[in-house]
Order: sequence, then C-alpha cells, then structure tokens
Amino acid sequence: MKKEIILVSGLSGAGKTTASTILEDMGYQVIDQFPVQLLSLLIDLIKSTTDIRYDHTALTMPLSDYAEFYRFFSNEEMELDVFTLFLDANDEELLHRYKFTRRTHPLLVSNKVASLQEAIEYERSIFEHNKDRVTAIIDTTFIDKKKLKERMEKMFKNPEKTNLALSFESFGYKYGVPLDADVMLDVRFLPNPFWDVNLRLYSGNDDNVYHFVMDKPETQSYLAVLIPFLDHMMEAYLKEGKSHFTIAVGCTGGQHRSVSLANYLYNYYKDKYTSYCTHRDVKEKNLNNE
Repeated sequence: MKKEIILVSGLSGAGKTTASTILEDMGYQVIDQFPVQLLSLLIDLIKSTTDIRYDHTALTMPLSDYAEFYRFFSNEEMELDVFTLFLDANDEELLHRYKFTRRTHPLLVSNKVASLQEAIEYERSIFEHNKDRVTAIIDTTFIDKKKLKERMEKMFKNPEKTNLALSFESFGYKYGVPLDADVMLDVRFLPNPFWDVNLRLYSGNDDNVYHFVMDKPETQSYLAVLIPFLDHMMEAYLKEGKSHFTIAVGCTGGQHRSVSLANYLYNYYKDKYTSYCTHRDVKEKNLNNE
C-alpha cells in the first residue's frame, strides 16, 4: 500500500483549521503551514521512515503557497498517493465569520491588502486560478463541523484511492448553489410535487414523492440523455486520474425533485463507483399539520 499525502488549502475562514482537526482525529499526521522549501526533506523522511504515523500525512498551506506545492508534487517522481482538498465558502459567509470571530485576516496582518473585502477578493483570484489543479473542493457555506466531518470521513475512509468516487448532492436554488460542485444539474423543469397538497410535506426520500418524480415521462426522457452524458464524463475523468467528483442536483427548494434525482443517480452508480449521497436542504416533515 502506498503512503498517502493530503494537501489542504483554501480560502482563509473557509474551514481549513477545522478540516485539519478532523484529519487529525482520523489518524492523519497533520503538519500545519509547512514550508515549501523543506518539502524535499519531508518526502525523504516519509519514504524512508518505518514510523506508521507517516503512512497518512496531511499538509496544510495558505493559498499563496499552493502553486509551489502543486508543482513539487507534479514534477517529483514519487511512489505516493497525493490527494488535494480545497475548502471554500461564499464571500458573504467569509465576511460574517471574520466579523463574528473578530479574527484578523492573514493578508491584513501581512499588510498585503487594506480591507477584509480586498483580502477575500485577492484569495478568490488565487483560488479560481488553481481550482482545476485540485482533486476535491468542499463548500462549507451551509455545513457545520459535524457535516464536514461526515463528508471528509467518506472521502478519505479508503486510503487506496485508485477508483473514482462520486458524491451526489441535492440542493435548493432558493438557498444558494453549492460551490464545490463539479457538475450542476438543474431539474426545475420537471413536474413539481410541491403543488400536490398530499405530497408537499414529504421529500424525495419518501416513496410517494420519489415515484411521482421518477415515473413522469419528462424525467424518463431527461435520464435517457443524462445517463450517457454522465457515463462518458466519468470515464474521461477516470482516465485523467481524478479521484473524486461532485454532482449537484438542484430544484427550487431542494426537497422533492432534486432529492429524487440524486437518490436515483446514487443507486444507479453505487455498484460501479464508490458513491455517496447527501441532501443539503431537506427539512423534517411535520405531518401533524396536514
């Protein structure tokens, strides 16, 4: 089994420290803010040591250093499994977190920018430039530590990352789009169970709503086009060496159509790929109000 290294970076305030703590709890040897100039020494240690702590190592770095880390691990011929993770959140949430915690942005501390908004915009430009060089991105805008832990445990539970892993996530457009999606499917054109008073309080996790959505001719004709497209795309990404892929399915409220489609896709692909399914905006139904 190859030794594993996870590179963790992302926007300041998006949850990098929390992600590091989660990885540490999972048994990873986490090294925070590791200097890129010392990477050669670290890799020599990881390769040569018999200390099992270094079988699974996580390195965190600011976005400004990520390009150098990426070049190092792209150019070096090493027998290591390297996985890269970015943490993201929308700008409004990042502003809220900094104001709530009263922390100072690292770029303000170093006098590289003059305001918090400018700091976020500066890092966002670096993020956008490098996000195609990342294995996976997690948007923490709408998730707490517990949900982040669940996603990371699923993502990293198998140290042998030789196959493509798929995450299907339903969401509601009215609550904002997930930033970590590799592909976003808009299913708001499908017949909506919300307008049926007998189905409104249920979700796509319930059989009555699921069959209402999936049995419609509009859904079946959509799947006839969608499945070959996804098959082709996944096979292409697998050849490119991508190990994790997120497909977000959105409807208006994230309760009925998107949940049904995400569940269908999960069940369709789970025997072929390592697959996960989450529903960001599903609300607990209260049938007492019927």
